[in-house]
Amino acid sequence: QVQLVESGGGLVQAGGSLRLSCAASGRTFRSIAMGWFRQAPGKEREFVGSISWNGDSTDYADAVKGRFTISRNNRVYTVYLEMSSLKPEDTARYYCASAGTPEPPTVKKLEHFGAWGQGTQVTVSS
Repeated sequence: QVQLVESGGGLVQAGGSLRLSCAASGRTFRSIAMGWFRQAPGKEREFVGSISWNGDSTDYADAVKGRFTISRNNRVYTVYLEMSSLKPEDTARYYCASAGTPEPPTVKKLEHFGAWGQGTQVTVSS
């Protein structure tokens, strides 16, 4: 099973940028899709974006489309989430997750992702 550790979160002013990293262990990482989710206090965990096993395709939630970019480097077992033009509503704990298939599921449900990291906090001030 893939083990995941997120990093790169912090406090940033609105309009700023952050780059999150998700370090994975396990050779399975190279052949499975990955996703990013976020959860704000009192809110349910929601889908942010996903990337296919080889990085050839990505998709994003409407709320972050055009501002966030997902990429991966399978040689170093890492997936990234670059965030720009951050808004206060982006404040949440961000989690990376692994899917059990090379391509992400059509419906981005939490139960379709089998391994999760502990998350990294992103706080955007106004």
